[in-house]
Amino acid sequence: MGFSLFRLARFLRSIFVPTASIIAFSCLLTFVFVLYQPTPGPGSIQKLGWQSWDVIREGSSLASGGSAESVEVGGSGSTAGSIPEGVDWWNVSTTTDSVDTASLPLDVWDPLMQHDTGLSELHITECMIDPWFVPSVAADFCFPSSTKEEDATKGKWVRVERNLKEQLSMKSLNVYYRRTRRHDIPLITELRVLPDKETPSPFSHAWQKVAYPVSPRGQKRYLWYKAEKTWREMTEAERNNNIITEIDVLFGSDQPWYGFEKADQAAYDGMHNIEPVWLTHRKGIKPPPRAPPLHFTRDGKFKIMQVADLHYSVNVGSCRDTTITPCTGSDNLTSTLLGHVLDIEKPDMVVFTGDQLNGQSYTWDGRSVLAKFAKAVTERGIPWAAVFGNHDDEDGMTREAQVKYMRGLPYSLVDEGPKDVHGVGNYVLKVKSADPSMTHLLTLYFLDSGSYYTGVWDWWGIFHPTEYDYLRQDQIDWFLQESSAIDAIERPFTPDGAKDLGDIWARQNGQILPGERRLAKPNALMFFHIPLQESYSAADVNSATGLPLDVGQHDLEENGAAKKQDGFFHKGLLQALESDHRAGGRAPEVKVVANGHCHITENCKRVKGVWLCFGGGGSYSGYGKVGFDRRFRIYDISEYGETIRTYKRTEHDEIVDDMILAGRGAPPPYEGAA
Repeated sequence: MGFSLFRLARFLRSIFVPTASIIAFSCLLTFVFVLYQPTPGPGSIQKLGWQSWDVIREGSSLASGGSAESVEVGGSGSTAGSIPEGVDWWNVSTTTDSVDTASLPLDVWDPLMQHDTGLSELHITECMIDPWFVPSVAADFCFPSSTKEEDATKGKWVRVERNLKEQLSMKSLNVYYRRTRRHDIPLITELRVLPDKETPSPFSHAWQKVAYPVSPRGQKRYLWYKAEKTWREMTEAERNNNIITEIDVLFGSDQPWYGFEKADQAAYDGMHNIEPVWLTHRKGIKPPPRAPPLHFTRDGKFKIMQVADLHYSVNVGSCRDTTITPCTGSDNLTSTLLGHVLDIEKPDMVVFTGDQLNGQSYTWDGRSVLAKFAKAVTERGIPWAAVFGNHDDEDGMTREAQVKYMRGLPYSLVDEGPKDVHGVGNYVLKVKSADPSMTHLLTLYFLDSGSYYTGVWDWWGIFHPTEYDYLRQDQIDWFLQESSAIDAIERPFTPDGAKDLGDIWARQNGQILPGERRLAKPNALMFFHIPLQESYSAADVNSATGLPLDVGQHDLEENGAAKKQDGFFHKGLLQALESDHRAGGRAPEVKVVANGHCHITENCKRVKGVWLCFGGGGSYSGYGKVGFDRRFRIYDISEYGETIRTYKRTEHDEIVDDMILAGRGAPPPYEGAA
C-alpha cells in the first residue's frame, strides 16, 4: 500500500509542477502586458486627474485647428446647393477642425498640441543617462522633486523630450515645465537666456532664474522666466497673445517650428561641427493654416512644380558640384533658388519627391530639418505634398513620425496612407473643377518606393545598403483598388453653366471637336522616388516622325532603379485603364510617372504609352555635376486635365525641353493602346 501511495504522490507531483509553472508564467505575462501600465492610459485623460479643480477655469475653451474649411481633398465636399451666391465652393467652410483644450493631457509633451493652458514653473535637470533609453529610471531619478500639493496647484512636471546635450554627451540635459489650468497661479509670459551674473532688463520680482545652467557646454548661461500675472488678472488679449503654452528645442541656425520663436540668445553657440542649440517657445494657440481643396482655375488650368532631392541637413548644408563661389550654406541657397522659381512659376501645388532629408548622419535631428525644408513653399501659402526617398529615415526618425510632423506644417496635404500597405505615404489626392459641380478632373497618386531592400551590417553595427527597395505587390493591389473606385466622367469636361463666369468657358467649349466626347476616368499623374526598371527600357517610337520618345539628359549617371521588382509597371500601370469599354481603347489612366532619386538624370521617356519622367536635382546640397544646372520640373495641366505639358526651369531661368505629354499637340497614342 505504501508503495502505491508513493507512486500516486510522484504522479501528482509530475502533474502539479509543470501545471503550476504554466499558470505562474501566464499570470506574469498577464501582469506585464495587461495589468501593468507604466504610462497613463487613454481613460486617465478623461478624469479630472491630479490637478485641483476648485479654482479652475469654468467651461472648456475651443482652440481652432485651422480656420480654412476642411473639405477633404478627394472627398465629396459640400453640395453645390449649399454654396452662397457669388462664393467659390473651395472658400466655403463646411466644418472646422476644433480641439477641446480641456481634454488635452497636461502631463504630456507634444509641440503639435494646441494648448491654451499656460506654464507655471520651469526647471532644468542633468541626468547621467538619456531618459529616452530608460524612461522608468528617468521618472524616478531625473525628474525634479515635487509634492502632491505642488502637483495639484502648479501641475505635474513634464519633460521636454529634446536633449540639449544630444551632440555632446551620453548624459542628458532637459527642460521641464509645469502646466496648470488654475486661475490663481502666475503664468509664464517671457523667457530669456542670459550669461551667468546677468539679469533681465527691466528687472522685477516676477523674474525667476532656473538654478541649473541651460548651456550644454562652454560659457554658463541660465534660463530666466517671468511669471507675474495669474490667468484671472490678464485681459483677453494677454491670455491669447502673451501666455507661453509650449517649449521646444531647435538644433542648428535655421528657423524654428511653425508658431514658435527663438529665445533672444542661444543656449549654446556651437563650434566646429557642433550645431547651435536654441530654446524656442510658442505663445497662445497658433494652428497651422490648412490647404484649401485642390481645384483647377476657372479657365481649366492647374500647375504642379516638382522639387526633387533637397538633401537638407541639421546644419546649413555644404555645397556640392557647383561653380558658385563662394558657396556656403547650401540649404539656404537652395531655399532662395526655390523661392525664386516659385515666384516666377506660381504653381498651384508643389510635390516633394523624396530625400527631403540628407540622411548619412547629417539629419540626426529630423525635426529641425523638417521645420525648414518646405519654408519657401509654406511662406507663399502653396499647398504641397511629399513622398519619401531612400535617405529620409536613415538617421533614425521613422517615416510615421515624419508624416505626423509634416501634417503639422502649413498647407500640408501629406497623408500616412493605409497601415496594411507596404510603406508610409501611399495616398491619393483629387483635383476638382472650379464650377459648382466640383467634378473630379485630375488624380494624383503618391507611393512610397521605400529605401533599401537589403544590405550588410559591419563589425561596428553600421548598416551598408546594397540594393534599393521597390514597389511591392500590396502596393500594386492598393493602386488598382483606388483606381477602380474612380468614376468615369464625360470628357472633355464642360463646366457647369449654372454659374456665369464670362466668355472664358464659352471659348473653351467652342474648341471641342465633334465626336471627341467620351466617358473615361480623369487623367492621372503618379509620384514616387526610386524609378522603375522600365525607366531605362527602350522608348516608344513616334509614329509621325520615327524618332524615339525620349527627351532630356539620361547618360550622366548609372541606372538608379531597384534590381528587384514585383511588376508594378505591367501589373499596375498598364492594367489601370482610363476606360473599361472596348471602344475606349487601351489608354492608361496614369499618363505620367514622376520620379526623383537620380540628380543628373532628367529625361522624360514614353514606354508603352506611359511617360516616365525624372525631376532632376534642384538642390546645391545634393550631388550634381559641374556644368549641369540645378532645375525643377513643371507640369502645366490645361483644358480641365486633358492636356499635360512639362518643362524644366533651371537656376539660370532657362526653360528646357518644353513638350506636350498628353492631349492636344502630344505625340500620337501608343499603338498598343489602340
